[in-house]
Amino acid sequence: MLERFDQQVFLFINSSNSPFFDQVMHAISGRLIWAPLYLAILIYLGIKYKRKFLIILIFTILAITLSDQASVVLKNLTQRLRPCNDPSLTGLVHLINGECGGLFSFVSSHAANSFNVAFLSLLLIKKRWYSISIIVWATVIGYSRIYLGVHYPGDVICGYLLGAFIGWGIYSLYVLTDNKILKNKPYFSSLENRPPTPLKGV
Repeated sequence: MLERFDQQVFLFINSSNSPFFDQVMHAISGRLIWAPLYLAILIYLGIKYKRKFLIILIFTILAITLSDQASVVLKNLTQRLRPCNDPSLTGLVHLINGECGGLFSFVSSHAANSFNVAFLSLLLIKKRWYSISIIVWATVIGYSRIYLGVHYPGDVICGYLLGAFIGWGIYSLYVLTDNKILKNKPYFSSLENRPPTPLKGV
């Protein structure tokens, strides 16, 4: 029943298309188009955290790797077909330029990776305007995957949760490292490199 509902919501979103939004969503779903955003985030973190930036960069790479690989592992474990590969939806899925992607769908790597970047960066940046903006950005990327016919809503929502959990987990690990190790090192403990606020329970 839940799977049927997932299909119905998918068909509603995917069928609500137009030539204009086809191009918009295809662009939003691209990876290289967001390179300037990622660069801007890294530059801001470099300015804010100074000497700790390289440590944060290592944790960021770890978070992205875990999120991406975890989504791939889940795809291979669940083996849920993408909507565009599902025989029961033949002729019902609107595709852009015939692009379907890989064979399996659950979870969406785009959704997981975008929410991973969003959660980790908002916890590090701690600006309300940024938090709202980056969550909206990550949500739109997930929506684009449904619009493009390559993921069900359930794939995207679970991808959001996976990415957010990994982002939060890596941030917690960074806070622990900072409080237990970095703050005791003179190189990292100057006034301009104050430790981040620990999360409750960490």
